[in-house]
Amino acid sequence: MSLSRALVRRSSRRSTSGRAALLTAVTVAGVMTLTSCGGSDDGGKSTGSGGNYVTGPSGISRVAQGKRDEAPKLDGETVDGGTLDTTTLKGKVVVLNVWGSWCPPCRAEAPGFAKVSKELADAGKDVAFVGMNTRDTSKQSAASFEQDFGITYPSLFDPVGKLMLRFPKGTLNPNAIPSTIILDKEGRVAARTLSAVSEEELRSMIDPILAER
Repeated sequence: MSLSRALVRRSSRRSTSGRAALLTAVTVAGVMTLTSCGGSDDGGKSTGSGGNYVTGPSGISRVAQGKRDEAPKLDGETVDGGTLDTTTLKGKVVVLNVWGSWCPPCRAEAPGFAKVSKELADAGKDVAFVGMNTRDTSKQSAASFEQDFGITYPSLFDPVGKLMLRFPKGTLNPNAIPSTIILDKEGRVAARTLSAVSEEELRSMIDPILAER
């Protein structure tokens, strides 16, 4: 075989290998996009409550009633121009959902949040839903998202993620987008997930906390 033909074959093999590697990377990135749009510098790994929680196969972490950390005060302006302070919601189970209108998994889980929040409100349950909108550059985009998916509960407008940082490191904090945190009636973190949830998974996070005495 001539030297020129050998070089051509080597070049072809390298090109094919490069394309395969690129295709693999794109595929992995696509799969990751379906579950989470972004996370913190620690890659979403939080020890939380000194390890006093259990994470199930669904990725939902739960903390026993006597071992929970109090959630920080989350307050500020809402997407609709109002104001909200989560500490005024003590006495109710609070569902905190971190979302962005630009985030595909957030859009995927939004119909379930709209449905469950409405059904629990209609049933007179002591549950308050609160959104935490982040990384949207304008309230208009966030408001359009809420209108599109029938979200009727308020969302704090947190474009740079300052509210998310109020959760101390080492606790069950919302360090990914989307994230959902359930606070018990005393304002303590009872459960968390760092990915989009189905309607059934959302109910499985709320119902046991709602049933607590």
